[in-house]
Amino acid sequence: MDCKEVVKYVDHKYQTQPEYLWKKYPTYAVLRHADNRKWYGLIMTVEKAQLGLDGNGTEEIMDVKLDPKEVEFRQSTPGFLPAYHMNKNSWLSIRLALVDSKQIHDLIDTSYQLTEK
Repeated sequence: MDCKEVVKYVDHKYQTQPEYLWKKYPTYAVLRHADNRKWYGLIMTVEKAQLGLDGNGTEEIMDVKLDPKEVEFRQSTPGFLPAYHMNKNSWLSIRLALVDSKQIHDLIDTSYQLTEK
């Protein structure tokens, strides 16, 4: 899965359009609820070195909010990292290229539900 596919999914399911808030980071997209304006996702393309990964180049990631126990569990599994630029207890970074679409959709849905109220 890539960033474009995530955007298609949230547009179709939640009628969410990404917001690009930072001139310095034009590829960083915030996903918000229409009613309460809370973030439920943050899509980014980040240098691998900034994520603590080996190699050169960039990686597409998405931060989602989850239950802290789920965050702790998933951080120890392939395809997931501690949240980049978010609270590491409640948010998790998904390495979009390494996690299957169904799992990403489920995590987006959970994040959406947790930030709904």
